[in-house]
Formats: sequence, C-alpha cells, structure tokens
Amino acid sequence: MQAPGTLAPGLPHLVILPGLDATGTQHAAFCAALHAQGIATTVIAYPVDRALDYAALDAFVRQALPTTHPYVLLGESFSGPLALAIAAQPPPPLRGLILSTTFARSPWRSLRAVQSLLYRAPVRLLPMPALSWWLLGRWSTPALRNALASALAKVDDTVLRTRAVAAIGVDRSMHAARLGVPTMCLHARHDRLLPVYCQRHLSRVLAAPVVRWMEGPHLLLQARPQAAADEVSRFLKTLA
Repeated sequence: MQAPGTLAPGLPHLVILPGLDATGTQHAAFCAALHAQGIATTVIAYPVDRALDYAALDAFVRQALPTTHPYVLLGESFSGPLALAIAAQPPPPLRGLILSTTFARSPWRSLRAVQSLLYRAPVRLLPMPALSWWLLGRWSTPALRNALASALAKVDDTVLRTRAVAAIGVDRSMHAARLGVPTMCLHARHDRLLPVYCQRHLSRVLAAPVVRWMEGPHLLLQARPQAAADEVSRFLKTLA
C-alpha cells in the first residue's frame, strides 16, 4: 500500500473497510489503480480468529484509523453499516465517506427469527461456482475466484457466522440520516446479493449523496477496479 507521505497534493488518504472476509487481500488491483492517480490507500483487515460483532468492530476500527492526516472512509459490503456508524460520530480527520455495494438496513432481516440456527450453519456449504455466480457474475475469472477462495479460507467459521448474523440484524438508517460529511454511493447494476430496493434505500436515507450506478457485480471493487478507482478519484478531488 502507498504511504500517507506520497499523497497527491490536497487529496485525502483512502481508508478501506473490506467486505465479509475482511482480510484485506482482495483489493490489490483497486489500490494499484488509485496509487497510479496519486491516492494513498490503507485497507484495515479485521481479525480472522476473533468473532466480533459490529459494536466490537467499531472499537477495533476506530483505534486503527489515521489521527494525523485527513482521510476518506470506504465501507464495502458488510462494512457499510460500520462505516456509517463511524461517520455519524466522525473522528476529526475524516473528510468524507464512500459506500460500495452495501446497505444501511439489512435486506435479510426476515432471517432474524432463525438467528440462533445461523450460529451453527455450515458457512462453507456453497461451492465456489455458486459463490462466483452470486458475487462476481459474468465478471468472474480464475484469478478472482482464487482470490475469493483464498480470502475466505483464512477466516474461522465462527467469525464468518458472527459477521453474517450481525449483517442480518443491522439497521443503521438513523446513522445515515445524520451524516455531516460528503458521501458517495457506488451501486452495482448486476449485484445478485443486494436487491435493488436495498441499494435505493441507502441512497434515500442519506442527506445528499453522490450516487453512481456502475456496470458490475457485488464484488465491484475487485471485478472493476479501474472504473471504481476512477469514480473514487473524482469524488476525492471534490474534497481537495
């Protein structure tokens, strides 16, 4: 990753909170595309062996955020609700928020009735072809599938279950409504994980977001790194 000292003049650092596996291993191409445009990046990886819910992850992430230079927070997928909570009570250097293929209110809240069963669910039941169809769609490649499989393999089953259960029950609509920092939403037109109404709900509850609908799947930053980096770069330049 690029160090903060090599930032293009006036542009804030980009801090990425990754999706469900949260290993930080699937963003190399996206970060490289931003690096080429003079934007420094950091991906905050979450523990792979500690089952932390959103509240515990909030404390974990806040301790890892920059304190000496301005930055924009990007919450991807699972981490969107976490990014919303942090931005609603922003640390002083936070300059903006980007929400990528994520939600304020879980689209799977009907599953809360069976949450206790989900803690014992076989989280690796879906084979890679099914995961690829769901998360990557027609943008699937052997390299992206291998990166996804490798990232998921690093995380304990209990950790994945805890994160999935947390996402099922979350609602950060109130946090979204009171944000005081500039915000951009990146929505994927071919997201098979998040229903369209869920993405539109996120845009509606934000006060005045910049909204970009992009051609791509749920794993937008992985499948279309250059296009996503271009959108992020344009947004960051409005904050300079």
